[in-house]
Amino acid sequence: MTRSNDVLLVHGGTPLEGEIRVRGAKNLVPKAMVAALLGSGPSRLRNVPDIRDVRVVRGLLQLHGVTVRPGDEAGELVLDPTHVESANVADIDAHAGSSRIPILFCGPLLHRLGHAFIPGLGGCDIGGRPIDFHFDVLRQFGATIEKRADGQYLEAPHRLRGTKIRLPYPSVGSTEQVLLTAVLAEGVTELSNAAVEPEIEDLICVLQKMGAIISMDTDRTIRITGVDKLGGYNHRALPDRLEAASWASAALATEGSIYVRGASQREMMTFLNTYRKVGGAFDIDDEGIRFWHPGGKLNAIALETDVHPGFQTDWQQPLVVALTQASGLSIVHETVYESRLGFTSALNQMGAHIQLYRECLGGSACRFGQRNFLHSAVVSGPTKLQGADLVIPDLRGGFSYLIAALAAQGTSRVHGIDLINRGYENFMDKLVELGAKVELPGGQETV
Repeated sequence: MTRSNDVLLVHGGTPLEGEIRVRGAKNLVPKAMVAALLGSGPSRLRNVPDIRDVRVVRGLLQLHGVTVRPGDEAGELVLDPTHVESANVADIDAHAGSSRIPILFCGPLLHRLGHAFIPGLGGCDIGGRPIDFHFDVLRQFGATIEKRADGQYLEAPHRLRGTKIRLPYPSVGSTEQVLLTAVLAEGVTELSNAAVEPEIEDLICVLQKMGAIISMDTDRTIRITGVDKLGGYNHRALPDRLEAASWASAALATEGSIYVRGASQREMMTFLNTYRKVGGAFDIDDEGIRFWHPGGKLNAIALETDVHPGFQTDWQQPLVVALTQASGLSIVHETVYESRLGFTSALNQMGAHIQLYRECLGGSACRFGQRNFLHSAVVSGPTKLQGADLVIPDLRGGFSYLIAALAAQGTSRVHGIDLINRGYENFMDKLVELGAKVELPGGQETV
């Protein structure tokens, strides 16, 4: 992996041209690694990206006695949970401080050890992701939870029991929590208003390979019949549709052409429709998708984010950069995370014209409309972007700043680039491969 400090100089104005590869989805791979805890034997996970979230989970698994080693092929991990054990509280805290994924260890550890410890959680600052609901769910399964100064201590005095749960919002994290807990719980668990993202379906495939009994209905209801024992799995992770879309937006914003090897049409159909409406072009083959700017004007659009199968919130930020180059007024209504449009202030400093509103613009009323959140944006374009000093706020916003810097005239200093390593494998190497003019302060090469 590329070695770098935390600041990148980006000399903009050059179209990105060439080919990059995306591997397994950041929103599936770490969760599939956690699922290996539930098995009585080793699991093999393939198409694993080298990103920070994977390294965090690998470290946490190893702290709990799971053996994690490379497999026979590149991007393969073998996870052996035969000797699961309790981990030192300080060690857990040291490994988990920058990630929210440890909350998903609760169910598997309660099943394997009868107890679990969860420290304070980090993650991207893009809006509320209340973890209290996770604990409420675990209580419904029969866990007891004690709040301590250094985190939450959970116990399962008896075998966890299936339950009926209705999510107030189809949260991905909450759905994952229920799945990872219910598969070994006694009886049937019924989860309604569940998230049904492709990564959720892929996690269900992983669990089914282990011996779980899980059915999905068309009304967002998932039913899990608990079993007494699970085995290992052999699974190839689905490709990262969110990273693929980020590179697609980079091609559009820089008037370039990028072949994203590994990108899959099925999981990206909603994005592809929107990309075409904006004026972007793409060509799909068996190995990936090529995205490019065909020349001429880009079109302003009205866009509303939503849970799957709607337009994913993680697609929104990179595409907004491209919309600054579209002719007319684009309306973006963010309905998933209330603070996700905060990144636009830096784009305005670069010359964009983006106004934020508290009202629900361009679509139906959402849960943020009456709560005083700036969750709608009007983007007026096209505008010429100029290089600036940028401080990365979160993962997708950070990659969006990179796109803006690459599309801008002049040089930008992008601070906090290490955050992008959470979800984009070898992103600096990929930038160089696409012809981006980037360097570390002092003239150091990035590869």
